[in-house]
Amino acid sequence: MDSQPRATPYNAPTGCPMHQERQQTSLYGAEFASDPHRVYDEFRAHGPAAPIELAPGVAATLVVQHEAALRVLQNPALFARDSRRWNALQEGKVPLDSPVLPMMAYRPNCLFTDGTEHLRLRKAVTESLARLNSSRLSRDVERIGDYLIDQFIERGSADLLNDYAKLLPLLLFNQLFGCPSDIGDRLTRHMSAIFDGEDVLRANAELTACLMELVALKRRQPGEDITSWLIQHPAGLRDEELKDQLVMLMGAGVEPERNLIANALLLMLSGDEPGSIRGGPGMLVEDALNEVLWDNAPIANYATHYPVRDVELGGMVLRAGSPVLISFAAANSDPALTDARRTLSKGAHLAWGAGPHVCPAKSPAQLIALTAIEKILNVLPDVTLARPAAEAEWRPGPFHRALVSLPVHFTPSAARRSAAAPQSPSSLPAAAPGASSAAQAAPEEPQKKTKGWWSSFLDVFRG
Repeated sequence: MDSQPRATPYNAPTGCPMHQERQQTSLYGAEFASDPHRVYDEFRAHGPAAPIELAPGVAATLVVQHEAALRVLQNPALFARDSRRWNALQEGKVPLDSPVLPMMAYRPNCLFTDGTEHLRLRKAVTESLARLNSSRLSRDVERIGDYLIDQFIERGSADLLNDYAKLLPLLLFNQLFGCPSDIGDRLTRHMSAIFDGEDVLRANAELTACLMELVALKRRQPGEDITSWLIQHPAGLRDEELKDQLVMLMGAGVEPERNLIANALLLMLSGDEPGSIRGGPGMLVEDALNEVLWDNAPIANYATHYPVRDVELGGMVLRAGSPVLISFAAANSDPALTDARRTLSKGAHLAWGAGPHVCPAKSPAQLIALTAIEKILNVLPDVTLARPAAEAEWRPGPFHRALVSLPVHFTPSAARRSAAAPQSPSSLPAAAPGASSAAQAAPEEPQKKTKGWWSSFLDVFRG
């Protein structure tokens, strides 16, 4: 895989028609979101990778062939994860307000470290996750699912993305992190704002302050939660490292989890449509999840690597210090995997990644999605899509495969518990930059605080 003098950046002589076709393709527009596999097929026709633009002014290379993806993922000696190697960012060529920076800028966590430092941080994370009890995790998901369903069950209609799949992982991480009500409400609000692209710089600053407050609390009052387990781990993580492992866990868990749940529900519910040969009442939830991981991977393009030197990949030169992303979605649809895809083998897809940075939370992530989907189907047995699956709208963005909404109808029934609905995170009043949590309360009634999703949930499910 070493560089060869005769290789060109896009595997074609300068000036030839093929070279002219290899211009950067935008991955952040609605056109790409509507049919990404058409773009992946076009990329693969020219080679294992292609030049792309992740956001205005942010150039990268996308690996689209399965074998080539594995060569990158499994070769940390040549492809590093530390984004401080990103030449364009270091040279000031990437806008500092770019919407992709929160997903790509360096943090001292498992995603952006290499070698012994990565092993130290990953060991703390994996061993803390290993302490999760699967039965307790399922019960937590069921309680949160019950609470969310109670917010819309009397209406007979809902948006299962924004009313359920989006909120469930956010609330679950509050539970897993051991958040008290105030910290949990803020955590939910600010993480939701980051994923929705709402004033990302302010939301990121507020999220950082919120998590540092949680770390300080758990150092004083440890509990049976991931935050406390990370603090107690022999790796001896500093507060800043603790905060960034928590950010990584939420970032790697919330967006992918909500997309996995929603995409699988879309697949299963679309089987009821006339002429459909997919999904339907007879489809097992496990099979639906597996098919989604193959065909609509919740995180479609990510795992950014930086070649430590110029590297040739299938005749294409990947320049040192340039971002190289893996398209899990394109790799999974590679025609070279025809036999594996025919049986939808659980071992061949790359939705969980591969190599030293393979997802450490594969088992709990699947359990969460399985439990959340079964909860909806059991409580709302006659749930149907409010519009044909073919009309589903996909949220633009270079990294994810995410629905905009998932409207459904069902027979309304009474809520099973008293559950006053809080304001949605996006509708809560935004604090001025740098404002403290105390200053966010309404000045005319300082004794009253607007309840968020987490404190409202705790009111119903204490203990």
